[in-house]
Amino acid sequence: MADISQETLDALRSRLSEVEGYLHIDERRVDVKRLEEKSADPALWNDADAAREVMAQLAAAKGDVAAIDSARAKLDDALAAFELGAEMGDDDLLAEASAAAIELEEDLSELELSSWFTDELDHGDAIVTITPGQGGLEAQDWCEMLFRMYLRYCDRRGWQVDVNDCPAGEVIGIDRATFTVHGRNAYGMLRAEGGVHRLVRISPTDAQKRRQTTFAGVEVLPVLPDDVEVEIDPKDLRIDVYHATGHGGQGVNTTDSAVRITHLPTGTVVTCQNERSQLQNKAFAMKILRSRLYEMELEKRAAEIDELRGPKHAIGFGNQIRSYVLYPYQLVKDLRTGVETGNVESVLDDGDLDKFVVGYHRWMTGGENEE
Repeated sequence: MADISQETLDALRSRLSEVEGYLHIDERRVDVKRLEEKSADPALWNDADAAREVMAQLAAAKGDVAAIDSARAKLDDALAAFELGAEMGDDDLLAEASAAAIELEEDLSELELSSWFTDELDHGDAIVTITPGQGGLEAQDWCEMLFRMYLRYCDRRGWQVDVNDCPAGEVIGIDRATFTVHGRNAYGMLRAEGGVHRLVRISPTDAQKRRQTTFAGVEVLPVLPDDVEVEIDPKDLRIDVYHATGHGGQGVNTTDSAVRITHLPTGTVVTCQNERSQLQNKAFAMKILRSRLYEMELEKRAAEIDELRGPKHAIGFGNQIRSYVLYPYQLVKDLRTGVETGNVESVLDDGDLDKFVVGYHRWMTGGENEE
């Protein structure tokens, strides 16, 4: 007999009601109607930026409503199949109820995670930068491994990625990677990844096959909406144009279109080379610079820093947030939350990061981790 009970379904019904409260679903239904009426006004489309904002709000509201309606339908299906299966002693119907309950539980976990994101920026896009740390040239290889891992994770979540900067390393790997992630809750989810990541493995470049420990730093910033003010004096900027050097078929333009912007008062340096024109590269670099300066300003004002970027430590021993051990055993473990898995391949090659991301946010909100 399938593993399903009335108590399980009652608990799922209770969780769904709580999530509907978290998301203010009745208000979201009103928002959908209001925004649909607004989008139907021809005058709105005279302002492209305003129209884009309204359509983004409408898509988000519709997404919330659709997710709840889908969850409610799965609960109804599970309840109907369970009641009929229990009455008739039909194991197939009970198995159907169990499968619907499992799907519903996954959906509710996702909706609960979204409800933890209280900052408006959490629901928007993210800028991720991966930088090699201690470990010599192999840190650049580790940087590329993380880059591939995050690309797979974004693909699993259905997020779009724009690679802004990804120059090749001196011998192996990449010198750094900066990319923008577009998708629902991208920043809220990915800020769990900010910090130092440690790799332990047999060195691929050492003829004696000795164990090597390597580090890389991950920075996650929000993409700021246009209405967020960040004052940047053009006189404080040094803008350099140089020859782009792509890596691994990134499709980088081979003209002198790469842009490096230095913010002189803070020493902040931003580069972008993967767009097709110098103007596009400059625009993306300025977007990243705005986000970094915004974060720095928040850190000055806030007593509880590190909400956006994570603790600022050297990218090396003693500062890692997560360890990826390939030798002498297989283990990925988050040192903040205790979440771990022995399936290293699923994490690094397939981008299976949800257990770590969810574990981080549960830990941040004071909840118990399941693992």
